[in-house]
Amino acid sequence: MASATATGNPEPTDVREPVTPERPARRSRFRGLPGSRLGRLILALNLLGLAILIVGALVLNEVRQGLVNARIDSLTTQGELIASILNQAATVGEPEPQMDAALATELLQTLSNPRAQRARLFDSRGRLVADSDWMADEVVRRDLPPARARDEKPGGFNLLPKRLRPTRDEVQKALAEEVAAALQGRHQAQKRRGANGEQVVSVSIPIQHVRAVLGVVTLEASDVDKIIADERRALIPFILIAISVTVASSLLLNSLVAQPVLRMARAADRVRQARARAISLPDLAKRDDEVGDLTRSLEAMTQSLSERMDAIESFAADVAHEIRNPLTSLRSAVETLDIVSDPAARERLMNVLKNDVQRLDRLVTDISNASRLDAELSRDQPRIVDLGRLIGDIVALYQATAKPGDVQVKFAPHQGMEAITVLGREGPLSQIVRNLIDNARSFSPPGDVVHVGLLRVKGEAIVTVSDNGPGIPTENLETVFERFYTSRPKGAAFGGNSGLGLSIARQIAVAHGGGLRAENRTGAGGKVLGAMFTLTLPESAA
Repeated sequence: MASATATGNPEPTDVREPVTPERPARRSRFRGLPGSRLGRLILALNLLGLAILIVGALVLNEVRQGLVNARIDSLTTQGELIASILNQAATVGEPEPQMDAALATELLQTLSNPRAQRARLFDSRGRLVADSDWMADEVVRRDLPPARARDEKPGGFNLLPKRLRPTRDEVQKALAEEVAAALQGRHQAQKRRGANGEQVVSVSIPIQHVRAVLGVVTLEASDVDKIIADERRALIPFILIAISVTVASSLLLNSLVAQPVLRMARAADRVRQARARAISLPDLAKRDDEVGDLTRSLEAMTQSLSERMDAIESFAADVAHEIRNPLTSLRSAVETLDIVSDPAARERLMNVLKNDVQRLDRLVTDISNASRLDAELSRDQPRIVDLGRLIGDIVALYQATAKPGDVQVKFAPHQGMEAITVLGREGPLSQIVRNLIDNARSFSPPGDVVHVGLLRVKGEAIVTVSDNGPGIPTENLETVFERFYTSRPKGAAFGGNSGLGLSIARQIAVAHGGGLRAENRTGAGGKVLGAMFTLTLPESAA
C-alpha cells in the first residue's frame, strides 16, 4: 500500500492572545496619537524634555522684555515728575522764560536716586548742566587685568565682544542725538550701550514751559545686564531638568528597546552558530508591546525552523534507508549475475534488476516531488479551479495512454448545473488526484476499473477514488499516510510504490484547508470490496 511524506512544514502559530467576547482587543490609552505604543512612548519622552526647555525659555523671554518695558515706564514716570517740578520751580523770566541752572541742579539732587539710576540735566542748547554722578561723587571702580609681557597677545574669553563696546565718542553721539530729539518736544526712550559695553535703558523728557523747551532731563538705568544675568541664572534649573529628563528617557529607552534587541540579536547568533535550535526569551515574550510581539514572533519562527530541521533530518535518514534497500538488492544481483550460467536463473536476476531500477526511479521521483512541494505551494498564487474540468482532463489522459490489460480509470462527475470550484493551486491539486489514481491502479487486479467521483456536500467539494483491490487493514487506515509506508499484498508488483504518494497528497490537501482520509468499501457480510480515498476541499464561488 502506498504512503506519503510530511516534510516538516508546520502551520504558523499565532502566539498573540485571541480576541474573544470575554477577552476583547486591548486598546491603547493614547488612541489619539499616531504610531505604535513604543513609538508614542519615545515621542512623548523626547518631547517632554524639549518642552520644558522651550517653555522655560519662552517664559523668561517674556519676563525679560516685561522688565525692560517696566524699567522704561518707571524712568519715564520719574522723568516726567522731575521735569514738571523743574518747570514749575526752576523757571524764571517772562515773556521769555529760562531755567535757573543752580536751582534746577539742587532740585535734581533732591529728586534723583543715584543708586538706582543716573540723572542728567541739559539746557535748551543741549549743554550738560547737572549730573547725578557729580553730585554723588560717584567713582567707577574697575579691576585692571593682570600684567602681561610686551610680546604677549591678549587672550581669554570676553562675554561682550569688542564690537559691542562703543567708543566714548559713539556714546556721546548717541546721547546727544537722544537729547536733541527731546529738545524738539518729544519724549525719548531707548536701549543703547554704555561706555563699558553694558546695556543702558535711557529716557529723555523735555522741560517744557507752555511751548518753549527749557531743557531736558535724562534718566539712565544700567542694571539691565544684571537683570539679564539673573534671568540666565534662573534658566539654569530648567536646563538641568531638561538634561535630566533627556538622560533618564535615554536610559529608559536603552533598557526598554536597545538591550532587549541586543539580547534577541545574541540569541539569533546562537541559533545561527548551531549552539541552539530556537530562540527562547520568556521574560521578553511576556511584554505587552512591540518588543514582546517581535520576541514571540522570533520564538515561533525559530521553533518552526527547528521543527523543519528535525523533519528534514528524519526525512533524509528515511530516504537513505529506503534507497539502501534497492541498492543492496541491485549490488547482490549484479555480483551474482557474473557467476550464474543457467539461463532461467539469469532471467530471474535480470527481472530483479529491472524491478529494483524501477523502484529507485519511482523513489527518486517522489522524493523530488516532495522536496519541491513547499516551494510550489508558496510560489503559486491560489486561483479558482474547476474540479470537474481538472479531474476530467486527468482521467482523459489516463484513458488515452492505457494499454490492453491496464487498469482503466472512469470518472463520474457531479450532475448539477453549477460547476464545483475551489480556491487553490491547480498543479498541486492535480498531483493529489494523480497520486490517488496511481495508488488505486497499483493495487487493482489487471483489467479492472478505478472509479473517480465528484460531488458537493454542504458547501464542500468531495472527490472519491475507489478500487477493487484487497483493501487496507483497519489498523493501517492512518498509517498509510506516513512517509515511506508500504504494504504489498500478495501478488502486487514489487517497486511500484515509494511510500510517499499518499503523504504528499494529504499534505497538499491540508495546505488547501481540506483533508484526506482512507476507508474500506464493504459489501454483504462485511466483506471488503476494495479501498476508497476521500478528498475534502472547501468549495469556493466561481
